Amino acid sequence: MKDLLINSAMNNIEKNLNYDKEKLDIIRYGLSSLYLTVTKAVVIFTLSYFLGNLKPLLILMTLYSILRLTGFGVHAKKSWHCWIASIVIFLLIPYLCTILIIDYKVKITCGIICVILLFLFAPADTEKRPLINPKRRKIYKVTSVLLGLLYILCSFYIKDNLISNCFIFALILETLVVLPITYKLFGVKYNNYKNYKKNERRN
Repeated sequence: MKDLLINSAMNNIEKNLNYDKEKLDIIRYGLSSLYLTVTKAVVIFTLSYFLGNLKPLLILMTLYSILRLTGFGVHAKKSWHCWIASIVIFLLIPYLCTILIIDYKVKITCGIICVILLFLFAPADTEKRPLINPKRRKIYKVTSVLLGLLYILCSFYIKDNLISNCFIFALILETLVVLPITYKLFGVKYNNYKNYKKNERRN
């Protein structure tokens, strides 16, 4: 189904738009990513609905996505890795957010560790999207750290246990996806902007 839809779309694009091979490869990659994202979202949201965890899932995903916009992070090399990780994370963690009562000292401690790690490792790019602009990297880093501090405050001051937990778990999730060890576990390259600069010098 995936190949059929993407090939059909690419045929239409090639007929109607005069793009070179490099541009077409980028479009194909984007369509593949979009297909994976949409199908994964449908499955996860459907399962979450039947498990009664749709509300915490929506809150967690929203908070995590905001952090991801500036911190970025690892993308699984293989689609089945992505499927397994996404299903485990976005079905298990929303459930934990609903049942756990975390002491504020633990939240603050975890939050501070996460902010320090974000300062050290965010933004974390990918091979397909190396963040080569130094100024932009600095902006992303500062924004990620500030958002992390805001999430700590929200998790501490918000009285609703579910929402408070979602803030701290979203922060933990984003921190995990920017760590070098996570990249190593998924078998993907880290600090891709440095490799890009090396290749640029050689050329």
